[in-house]
Amino acid sequence: MASVQSAQNAGLLQSRTEEDEKQRVQGSHGEIISTLPVEKSWRADIPLYQYQGFWYYASAVEGIMWVQQHFKPRKEDVLLASFPKSGTTWLKSLMFAIMNRSRFDLTVSHHFLTSSPHELVPFLEYYLHQNIPFPDPYTSSSLPHLFHTHTPFISLPQPLIHSQCRIVYICRNPKDVFISTFFFHPIGDLLLSLEDAFDKFCQGISYNGPFWDHMLEYWKASLVSPQRILFMKYEDVKRDSLSQVKRLAEFVGRPFSSEEEGKGLIEEIVELCSFGNLSNLEANKTGAINLGGVRVGKDEFFRKGEIGDWKNHLTVEMADRLDRIVEEKLGAYGLTFGDYH
Repeated sequence: MASVQSAQNAGLLQSRTEEDEKQRVQGSHGEIISTLPVEKSWRADIPLYQYQGFWYYASAVEGIMWVQQHFKPRKEDVLLASFPKSGTTWLKSLMFAIMNRSRFDLTVSHHFLTSSPHELVPFLEYYLHQNIPFPDPYTSSSLPHLFHTHTPFISLPQPLIHSQCRIVYICRNPKDVFISTFFFHPIGDLLLSLEDAFDKFCQGISYNGPFWDHMLEYWKASLVSPQRILFMKYEDVKRDSLSQVKRLAEFVGRPFSSEEEGKGLIEEIVELCSFGNLSNLEANKTGAINLGGVRVGKDEFFRKGEIGDWKNHLTVEMADRLDRIVEEKLGAYGLTFGDYH
């Protein structure tokens, strides 16, 4: 009985110590954030801070600093990365299903019935605010951990950059990214008109912007280390989901067997993770997720999931302006979106 009590006391002491450390670190982070360049965001109530060349809400800066200081992946782990509104929810769903397909029957019972993809694969930069502990990198396990982040490549923690863990990055036509981002914000919270928000987006002032630097860093890294960093386009996954799911599985070292393919397992995963299926699950229609103090309804992550919706909202002049930016910033490096209209 005494040993049990001692163990409980030790656990309580450790918990208090960790909480004290968090508060101390957050205090020092707050001091740093107060010195950063600041801009008005698209929302009426939350400013943007520039950290290491990119714009974030203060809570995200805190979370990124926490990750930089404490996160250490294992070589077996997989990191998903994306610029916001570029297919994040879809990528999380597909990869979670691929990596866990032997653990549950996709046709009968699966985690998507009870949890949002963002609960199954939380945003790494919000582990701090959601009180999610980082896995111990020194524990032996045959099961890899799956993470996701919107953090630019330059701001990833050094242990991750120099590790052998695989990274999958997904990008999307910036014109569709802008429209999806604009309508992701509840209208009552928006400070800017579509035209003014577009101007900010083209200046690089948006959450995690500039988009061109975000995409370009991961693109360059994938060219240097293609065996470790897979660069994907949302439009490719949309147009040929089956081959892209196979590509994902092979990249993370979990290729589909001929038996799995024969049973139609790839098709099952594609259907399970389709926009139509996920958006109609009760787990994604009710409730909210806390993203650094901002509560976002789970249903807000599902809008249209289409290619080319920008045509319904942007003028010809606006589209031409964004095309010129993409060509200037990305075209010289071979990263283009010319075929995705």
